[in-house]
Amino acid sequence: MTREDKLILKIEQGDLSAVDELISIYYPEILRYCLWHAPDHSAAEDAAQETFLKALRYFDRYIHKGKFKSFLYRIAANTCIDMQRKNCRPDISLEASAVDPGYSEPAFEAVQSDMVMRQLVRSLPENQREIVLLRFGQDLTLRETAQALHLPLRTVQSRLRSALKRLKAELEPPEIKTTHKIKKHGEKGGPT
Repeated sequence: MTREDKLILKIEQGDLSAVDELISIYYPEILRYCLWHAPDHSAAEDAAQETFLKALRYFDRYIHKGKFKSFLYRIAANTCIDMQRKNCRPDISLEASAVDPGYSEPAFEAVQSDMVMRQLVRSLPENQREIVLLRFGQDLTLRETAQALHLPLRTVQSRLRSALKRLKAELEPPEIKTTHKIKKHGEKGGPT
């Protein structure tokens, strides 16, 4: 019996201290997931807290089969979607928010890299975006991702493959794309 199984059993028996422990296990993951969907850290914290409140509110409907993590991610996804509907704000492009600090700092470069990745992921279709976020942003297995999204495993694999191809094409420098096109079509006299 896993630690999660024991905590779920205690909660079902009315032990509220187990709720705190279960939240402490999953809160960092759910918050990180909400950060991908929220416009700022404060909204992400609100979404994460709302996720756990809903999980407790609907706990009596949950049938434990070792998939509590997927249950939480499903609630978090729905909570973030609801939050986005209520607070429709346009995304700010990287160019519009660009600041040239005049020096390079590793922490700043990491944040900038995260912003680029976030914008690339947001350019994906919704059905691919969620899979990429859950798989790579949250380190869920493909099986856990499929469970969280209520999709067949093969569908998740196919959409992930398509998303990665699309992201790879976005990240390729223009000159490489041109070279591939020339080679692909069999034209002679390509770049020397």
